[in-house]
Amino acid sequence: MLIDAARFPLVWMRMNAPSNNPDASPFSEFEALLARKEPFVLFNDEGLDTGEHAHSPEEMKQTSLWMKRHKGELRTFVKAMVCIESSAAKRLAAKAFAVVYEKFWGYPILMAANKEDALTLAQELLSAQKAGAPIL
Repeated sequence: MLIDAARFPLVWMRMNAPSNNPDASPFSEFEALLARKEPFVLFNDEGLDTGEHAHSPEEMKQTSLWMKRHKGELRTFVKAMVCIESSAAKRLAAKAFAVVYEKFWGYPILMAANKEDALTLAQELLSAQKAGAPIL
């Protein structure tokens, strides 16, 4: 998994790309983002059904344990995961998955039709955060 925070607070996550540091845990990269103690938005343009990153039961267990340890920080600093999906049908189908995703991760997953819409949505989320308005 590649986490690209070069344009923080806009952070790209690519599940199917190799990490810049293959020896580092993806958890440590995510922890570095949380350690900034600043709101940010995650992006993904690979689609929700890539299926190429199936996890073993042990990986799923480690992910769940990590998430539980960081749930408060995730809710506080991650404003959303914005997935770019050009298919209207897939965006609609993702709504059911979004409910489960938010319960598990503690932040919403939102869908955008294209990169421009995704960036606009992210700016709205981050601006609302600065203004003290509730997010979604």
